[in-house]
Amino acid sequence: MSISDKSIQRVVFLVIALIVIFVQIIPVFTSETRELNTLSHKQFLDHLDDRISLLMNDYSIPGASISIIKSGEQLWSKAYGYANIEQERKMTSDAVFRVESISKSVTAWGVMRLVQQGLIDLDTPVQQYLDKFSLPQSEYPEDEITISHLLSHNAGLSLGTIGEEYTPDDEIPGLRDYLNREFKLTHAPGYGFNYSNTGFNLIQLLIEEVTGRNFSDYMAGEVLIPLKMHHSGFAGHDLLLTEIPMGYESEGQSVAPYVYPAVAAGGLFATVNDIARFAAAGLEKSEQQILQAENLQEMYVPRVNELGIYKVVADAYGFGHFIEFLPNQMKAVWHGGQGHGWMSHFHAVPESDDAIVILTNSERSWPFIAHILEDWSRWRGFGPVKFSRITTAAAGLKVTNSLIFLFSIWLAMKITFEFRTGKRKLMFSSTTTILRLAELSVFIAITALLLWSMAQDYLIIESIFPVGSVRLGWGIFLLAIVLLVSILFPITAKTDYSATKSLQL
Repeated sequence: MSISDKSIQRVVFLVIALIVIFVQIIPVFTSETRELNTLSHKQFLDHLDDRISLLMNDYSIPGASISIIKSGEQLWSKAYGYANIEQERKMTSDAVFRVESISKSVTAWGVMRLVQQGLIDLDTPVQQYLDKFSLPQSEYPEDEITISHLLSHNAGLSLGTIGEEYTPDDEIPGLRDYLNREFKLTHAPGYGFNYSNTGFNLIQLLIEEVTGRNFSDYMAGEVLIPLKMHHSGFAGHDLLLTEIPMGYESEGQSVAPYVYPAVAAGGLFATVNDIARFAAAGLEKSEQQILQAENLQEMYVPRVNELGIYKVVADAYGFGHFIEFLPNQMKAVWHGGQGHGWMSHFHAVPESDDAIVILTNSERSWPFIAHILEDWSRWRGFGPVKFSRITTAAAGLKVTNSLIFLFSIWLAMKITFEFRTGKRKLMFSSTTTILRLAELSVFIAITALLLWSMAQDYLIIESIFPVGSVRLGWGIFLLAIVLLVSILFPITAKTDYSATKSLQL
């Protein structure tokens, strides 16, 4: 008794499907469910030590520095990997990172110092404090923008230019010239969240005009030094840049140290221990004497609740801090940062006096950060923080990629079988069917998407899903090739009708 080609086809496809299911899909649903909240300090740190090394290898992250604060005190701090792969220079806990948008949280402290000193009022239009700068005119009422609007990304300002980088020796645009160019209102102030680097850089000018001091000097004197952040600064001084690791892009290319033309939104350089001191200073047990309790808590009050895409990972935005309400009903405050070659994150729960800081020199770090946050939050009994949803999304993408791959293999085997049995015509057949038109439409759409993606300098999906996005690209490419073959070797009209009829049955 002979075995038909169709039977062989089914057996081969079944074997491939089982391999994909066991290797790719099953691990998604059988991940470790260990009760982390039962672990002692030492057990959890041992677990985390192993976990970090494995995750860095999985996501090809060169280096990271991590610190954990418990009961208001730094419990643990450790560096992993490399500060410079080419030189084989190890990462250390005193390495200075670009912490990017964590700068916004630190800048908010600087603003609250001025509030506490009675020098500014948060609900006063910012233009009233700018004697030497006039906000560019807009179709919206720019003179209604308040400091509160700027601190909560509710001023209606656009994000601002991304990737404007300079070496410390370059001729850097002046702050006022930069703001004149970047100031763009997309809607009226006070009518919606719009994450804006420009808004925080306008705060930099506000601080300079109100105090008569350089922003970096003011922040050092009023916030950084009092918090004992002695290895941090908003100025890209040579001293800082000689200690800074190399950054690394998603594809692994190294990024030399750089500075921005304005620094309040993302120009802070700091060590992991310094950011840990900052995070600890915002906890309830903190003995810091920079901000009074009411001014500190004012930063943690939700100001904008409709965050758009950010709603996936946060419930609201306060002053320089994202806010979320945890499953145990406690409030968490946090901020992350992403730049060219860098990613950073801190998460704090003021009520329980817990915090964690994660700094990396790689653009591939979002899922890595999400995994660490999930383990930490489970260990401390908060339940998973919303940022860990990235791990769930990554698992979903893994399943999607597997299904695309399986469908492509099934379709390729089907085409091969039909070609061998004469059910498909020769190349360049003029036969036109609904199925062939549908395949052509999908092929054109897929090809356009792939070409567009290749033309982009940066895609956010590459940062959120550094592994899954690459596999998705190859999976879609494989599907496009199979569809092209199906289009060039179309099924006969009779067979197509039969196939359609059988599908309807």
